[in-house]
Amino acid sequence: MKTFKIAPSVLSADYANFETELKKLEASGAEYAHLDVMDGHFVPNISFGAGVVASMRPHSKMVFDCHLMVSNPEHHIEEFARAGADIISIHVEATPHIHGALQKIRAAGVKPSVVINPGTPVEAIKNVLNLVDQVLVMTVNPGFGGQAFLPETMDKIRELVVLREVNELNFDIEVDGGIDDKTIQMAREAGANVFVAGSYVFKGDVSHQVQTLRDALDA
Repeated sequence: MKTFKIAPSVLSADYANFETELKKLEASGAEYAHLDVMDGHFVPNISFGAGVVASMRPHSKMVFDCHLMVSNPEHHIEEFARAGADIISIHVEATPHIHGALQKIRAAGVKPSVVINPGTPVEAIKNVLNLVDQVLVMTVNPGFGGQAFLPETMDKIRELVVLREVNELNFDIEVDGGIDDKTIQMAREAGANVFVAGSYVFKGDVSHQVQTLRDALDA
């Protein structure tokens, strides 16, 4: 069994106080800080870029799990690696060069992660699973926080668990979207082990909210 990891998304944090928000996440015991980068093109919203990630890096020792919701992510890999990303997740839907882009992430000294949207089948990433340390299954359509969890995406997680075992691969399975103390149990039972939660974590006391997620995982 892979270790469970909580990855609060700073998309729901106070943008004017990232240093303070990161300290709250560290105090909560969360393993990752999930950084959602959106370009206004691949998704309609705009968040922040590599410069903001670089400004956060001196204030936290957490794993920076950078989720690039951008078109042609291969053009931005080096700048996010320099900014301090530990994991870079890129969408198979965002580039015609997913194999080469994942290789580029590894060459930059960062862990590569591939992402699939709710409407994308696992088949689309089957040939690159041997290149990644993580697969991110979107459990909402990307671009905005606070959306409702899509339970039908759990079938993809089950499929990935089988592929990982059959092919003797070693990658984490991350879920992102609509994660709370109820849906996290569904994702865990399907086989996910990394859980992104944004609005749920930041709607109250961060340490308390993270603990409720851990309690749900242990239930």
